[in-house]
Amino acid sequence: MTQFSGPAARYADLARRLRHDPFVVQTLRSTVAATLSYVVALWLSSEPAPLTAPLTALLVVQVTLYSTLTTSLRRVNSVVVGVLIAIGFSAIVGLSWWSLALVILASLVVGRFVKVEEFIPEVAISAMLVLGVTQVAHTAWDRVLETLIGAVVGLLFNLLLAPPVWVDTAGDSIEDLARRMRRLLLDVAEEFAGAPPVERAAARLHEARRLDNDVADVDAALRTAEDSLRFNPRVKEGLLHRIMLRTGLDTLEICAVVLRVLARSVTDLAKARSGESLLPVPTALVLQETAQHTADAFVSYAVLVTAPDSGAADAAETRLAAELRAARGRRAHAAELLLASALREPGHWQLYGALLAEFDRVLDELDPEHRGRRLMEELDRHARERRERRRRRRLAPWSGRARAER
Repeated sequence: MTQFSGPAARYADLARRLRHDPFVVQTLRSTVAATLSYVVALWLSSEPAPLTAPLTALLVVQVTLYSTLTTSLRRVNSVVVGVLIAIGFSAIVGLSWWSLALVILASLVVGRFVKVEEFIPEVAISAMLVLGVTQVAHTAWDRVLETLIGAVVGLLFNLLLAPPVWVDTAGDSIEDLARRMRRLLLDVAEEFAGAPPVERAAARLHEARRLDNDVADVDAALRTAEDSLRFNPRVKEGLLHRIMLRTGLDTLEICAVVLRVLARSVTDLAKARSGESLLPVPTALVLQETAQHTADAFVSYAVLVTAPDSGAADAAETRLAAELRAARGRRAHAAELLLASALREPGHWQLYGALLAEFDRVLDELDPEHRGRRLMEELDRHARERRERRRRRRLAPWSGRARAER
């Protein structure tokens, strides 16, 4: 029994990750929805191969309920327009290389005028796909019926089987980002006590720049999570969850920028030192301790903003407060030592001051009080926007009546 615990644990972990992978979930949902729409179309349509129905279902079913509801109308419009264009061309000229070119051109031009916005290419895609199978369709109404069947099945599929809430996936991404930032800060801090070559310090700087790509990946996961919270019946406090995650990522993004500046300062200091130790050993050790507490604060902050309940949030906030206090204490000691170094070497005082300023900015961004202020500001902004939308809706009939009277 024991010898199988290792592989069994790996398989269980793989299954868990697959269940929480948006690509895997979306693939299965799209497959099921398209198949159901084809079965329904076989029952309701007179066509022997109603492929337009699963085509539309594939286009309509999205990874979140919000994106399905907000894009379905434009997607259906794009598919219907493409279907009508393809059937019109096939009835006149049939399928050939030049008729295909005309279909694509006409679809892209017409798509611009029917206001399908980002789904203009899908007008041409739908037209091309339908043009290839239009020999088995006798009327345009059959294709339009199939399109509506696919759209309805796709919408009902997401309404009756609500898509997952991707908060956990986004939370894991935020925590992974915080751990990468922690590792980078510790790597940069290792250079304080030595005499790193400029090339190695520059490599740390390039690594810090790559954090931008990591932030972009987390931002994409967070947008999916935000959409999954909208219109989802399983979520009662969707707005608060969205704001907490978004402000948390914004804070880490700012800290990532500061890390890049810190790596730049270390690189400049390595150039100025020309192979000598960057800092005296006592000063370097105190700064490394500051970096250790600050790096641990990254992870505690990420756990705080992604905590699933108040108990976990309280524990994370307690750890974060302790790490920030320790970091500030060591930072104050480092400031005294750096001041003494600056008095001995006035030419480097700007770089020493930059190191302290960068630690100060990170510690300020991670402060729970700063986070509380940002949360309140975001909640107030959303409340103002909601009131403004309601006011515009109330005034819309009166403004339309006034224009009509003029």
